[in-house]
Amino acid sequence: MKIAKEYLLITIGLFLYCWSWTSFLIPNGISGGGVTGLATVIQYATNGFVPVSLSYLLINVCLVTMGTLALGKGFGFKTIYCILLASVMLKVLPDLIPWYSDIEEPFINALLGGAIGGVGICMIFLQGGSTGGTDIIALIIGKYREISPGTVFMWCDLMIIGSIMFLPEKGLQDVVYGYIQMVSFTYTLDMLLTGNKQSVQILIFSSKYKEIADILVHQKDKGVTALSATGWYSQCESKVLLVVVRKYGLNEVMKTIKEIDERAFTSVSQVQSVYGRGFDQIKAGGKIKWNKESKEC
Repeated sequence: MKIAKEYLLITIGLFLYCWSWTSFLIPNGISGGGVTGLATVIQYATNGFVPVSLSYLLINVCLVTMGTLALGKGFGFKTIYCILLASVMLKVLPDLIPWYSDIEEPFINALLGGAIGGVGICMIFLQGGSTGGTDIIALIIGKYREISPGTVFMWCDLMIIGSIMFLPEKGLQDVVYGYIQMVSFTYTLDMLLTGNKQSVQILIFSSKYKEIADILVHQKDKGVTALSATGWYSQCESKVLLVVVRKYGLNEVMKTIKEIDERAFTSVSQVQSVYGRGFDQIKAGGKIKWNKESKEC
């Protein structure tokens, strides 16, 4: 049932991704990024002689082996499934769903196409799959380096979309619309993939810091660091609590603070990356196994 659920979600994600191209982007002459975008450029360059579905399949064949060796056989099989099904969908969806976006403004079509495609790719990524091409490159780099998939897509897409300038019937305007699709796609993808992993840093100034720290550590299972501080106006010695939590855990911490000391002064700031126990590991060397019961300094 678990495997069936994974492939069902992958199939839905593939449908959304391919539909964004066949109904929003290709009919409006917009070429986005990725292998699908490169295949679209080839179709425009050959005046439709080489369809997107064919060039998409041929290009990805050259990349499947790389993904299989780097990320495992399970990934490779899912990638093959995605590539074959995506090639079929890109071929049959225009006839199966002959609806095209009736929005005349290419800017809106680029935004919608990018956002819908980003949702579809996110569903595929979360199930361990990939549509091939730059997806494989993004996942391989993400395995060894702390680089978001959206960043990898961006650099690949800059080159692919920029190649539109070399086509006789295309110009700078088409490149701009392609970049709009790219921004919409990468923003949607990064927000869905890494939104829940974003962290915040909380500084708590309160005379009841002991009570707050005890509840956060023993009841809420949060890490707390007490920093020595001096109020310069009052010249009173105290402690400032430093807490780093995932963004979704912020409300729980703030509620705890309010219940103990409504007059507490609290500062909240967003942090880019957090490495260590309970968070991400630095992707270099072997993995560290943390002992949750350890109280070592």
